[in-house]
Amino acid sequence: MTDTSYQTESTARAADSGANASAQFRERMASSGGRPGVVDHERVNLLAGKAVKALNDLIVEEQVSYTEYNALKAWLIRVGEDGEWPLFLDVWLEHSVEEVANAHREGSKGTIEGPYYIGGSPEFASDGTIPMRDGEPGTPLVFEGQVRSVDGSPLAGAKLELWHADDLGFYSQFAPDLPEWNLRGTFVADDDGRYAFHTLRPAPYQIPTDGACGQLIAAAGWHAWRPAHLHFKVSAPGHELITTQLYFPGDPHNEDDIASAVKPELMLDPRDNPNADGEIVSYDFVMDPEQ
Repeated sequence: MTDTSYQTESTARAADSGANASAQFRERMASSGGRPGVVDHERVNLLAGKAVKALNDLIVEEQVSYTEYNALKAWLIRVGEDGEWPLFLDVWLEHSVEEVANAHREGSKGTIEGPYYIGGSPEFASDGTIPMRDGEPGTPLVFEGQVRSVDGSPLAGAKLELWHADDLGFYSQFAPDLPEWNLRGTFVADDDGRYAFHTLRPAPYQIPTDGACGQLIAAAGWHAWRPAHLHFKVSAPGHELITTQLYFPGDPHNEDDIASAVKPELMLDPRDNPNADGEIVSYDFVMDPEQ
């Protein structure tokens, strides 16, 4: 049977992927007890009060008109209708939340999770290959390294969840007809915390632009590009989870990533693979003990 997924995935709609991102978030909240975390009334009063005051101060300072106010109201309604609140928040706000949350860490740097994470991906040995379609386009990439604690001890059996976009910039479960776990997998480090698994080098991509977020980007004259990156969640017993993205040198949007998620410590150094076609890259994850 001919694989038509390469053609049909390009018809992905922002509203469809936004609705899926919203549904995934609600499911995760439900599995964690239905609440994102307990925040006391004084904290809500402080944060919400400052946010509302800042918006009101902006309105007065910039002399916002009713025409502009109504345009904002219409846009906020559309964000909800398109299911794009996860995309909006993860692209424009999450990077600051992540910086605050992980400021104490001594180990590897993290960055935003983004809206396209799906838990429960298929599990493989440390030298496995990520699920992909026959003839999946992209440069073969071997990703090797070690997971260890900040004291230098290797973390046997650490798990590395990997997910990334395909060569057209789409994620499985957020574009039509892609196999469920395409370019999503979990790799288990060996007894020395080492791994050398196989995937593909992803491509840069634009966040969805046919919905509310795209409307904002167009109105503001911004670009919608994210540099090519690999998403990881790295976990080991007794250690804090690392959520991060790793980037490739030379990408034109490393310096102006729309999600403001690139950090110097997250830059990879790929080289030609001497043993096979494609590239190989080495990167170690250093984990902080749980506090």
